[in-house]
Amino acid sequence: MKVDFNKGNGLVPVVIQDNISLKVLMLGYMNEEALAKTKAKGLVTFYSRSRNELWTKGETSGNYLHVKEIFEDCDNDTLLVKATPDGPTCHTGSETCFKENSGKGFLYQLEQTIDERIINDSEKSYTNDLFKRGINKMAQKVGEEAVELVIEAKDNNDDLFKNEAADLLYHFLILLRAKNMKLEDIEAILKDRNTSK
Repeated sequence: MKVDFNKGNGLVPVVIQDNISLKVLMLGYMNEEALAKTKAKGLVTFYSRSRNELWTKGETSGNYLHVKEIFEDCDNDTLLVKATPDGPTCHTGSETCFKENSGKGFLYQLEQTIDERIINDSEKSYTNDLFKRGINKMAQKVGEEAVELVIEAKDNNDDLFKNEAADLLYHFLILLRAKNMKLEDIEAILKDRNTSK
């Protein structure tokens, strides 16, 4: 990584993005020392332009940003850091410093929650219980939910339709996990189909 710190008088802007939801969490600045510390510690460290010193995000609040990946832009003068936040990123207590910022959306957070329930072998978790019952039971549940969605589609009760759609998506995510696949894998297929038409 060859970052050009000269253009910004020793500083580069750094966009912080949630590693799971892809929401943009905040913008900060780094100098060479801040970037080196970020890489060494695995925690996002900025250079404060107002205090003229390094600061690690979360050092007072406990809401650290754990680095997953760092990318530079095409001009090598801006960084994108994908990170996992320990809590709210904004000083206001908000998840993000930007108001209108949907990122990838809740489905990716739900996918991570499903992963965690299975990995942690949560005893009281419906998700984990269904997963343990095997691929046939998971596939059967997806089939049942799909049929129920079709039935509700023929009626005029929007709430029931939306609830069945939610059930189908939820069970589909569990089935994807059982097949060692991610939502991104399915997105890639749809994206490929979209560009090839």
